[in-house]
Amino acid sequence: MNGRERVLAMLERRPVDTLPAMPITMMFAADQIGAKYYDYATNYRVLADAQVTVAERFDFDYVSVISDPGCEASALGAALKFFPNQPPAVDEENALLKDKARLAGLQVPDPERAERTRNRALAVELMKERVGNAKVVEGWIEGPCAEGADLRGINTLMLDFYDDPAFVRDLFEFIVEVELRFARFQVAMGADLIGVGDAAASLVGPKLYNELVWPYEQRLVGALHSEGIKTRLHICGNTRKILEGMGRLRCSVVDLDWFSPVSEGREQMGPQQVLLGNLDPVRVLKEGTPESVYAAVGQCHQQAGDRFIVGPGCEVPRGTPPANLMAMIRYAREHSGA
Repeated sequence: MNGRERVLAMLERRPVDTLPAMPITMMFAADQIGAKYYDYATNYRVLADAQVTVAERFDFDYVSVISDPGCEASALGAALKFFPNQPPAVDEENALLKDKARLAGLQVPDPERAERTRNRALAVELMKERVGNAKVVEGWIEGPCAEGADLRGINTLMLDFYDDPAFVRDLFEFIVEVELRFARFQVAMGADLIGVGDAAASLVGPKLYNELVWPYEQRLVGALHSEGIKTRLHICGNTRKILEGMGRLRCSVVDLDWFSPVSEGREQMGPQQVLLGNLDPVRVLKEGTPESVYAAVGQCHQQAGDRFIVGPGCEVPRGTPPANLMAMIRYAREHSGA
């Protein structure tokens, strides 16, 4: 099996020859080709070159366009801060929706016309051209809570959950439409899978998650699934109190960060959910040894069972020893799954 066949077989509950490997690499990937991160995040040719290079060098089963959370916010008119060798950041002090009333005047942007969303989609197209059907090409969008934080400011959004839930619902309704259009554009350009990053969702408790976040994640994921689009849910941080809800989304893959034990994910989400993770990216992957990394992946596999994809809980950190990353992939190649 090649990487694309392996991943799709796992997601479709067919036998695989070895466990798929899908670690998130961003700054690590840029460093592999000696590129500044500003160029990686803003120039689709650099991003595609870095992703294809790192995937081939370490035998990943996929490539991905994830770079930073600012693409959709920028398309809507939000101000971003750019740095020479770090990811761009949304300027929260001048948040686009600092005044809530501005939401009523926002229009769903055309991702083909906005500079940063078009750049990401062109990366999808170029990576598809480079890897063909040998590896999965993953597009990426923000989830409703994460994008809401980008547009409103993370602290302000957290207060909105209590002070103005009606506004939060209106905001998330709008965001779902933004993200669906962006996801469809990436699929049209060649994406096999859409990653949904909703990091801010880990900051709310189960009651607010189930009442105000989950319904909009479900609408987003459900709409993609209804169109035959596979999804990967990635919520950074401690998600232990919302694991059950994450499982109810029925995403094709659910990532677990290192705060959330794989055993709990399996218990809460059932035997058929494909899980990915949850190696501690820093203490285990970056600061460990090849032997300790290999053993840690084995523990995750044991807890997850065969419906499992190898990867750390979050991004492979810049400066991770190549031998450690190779040990993680070696485990995948030496073990099989469902």
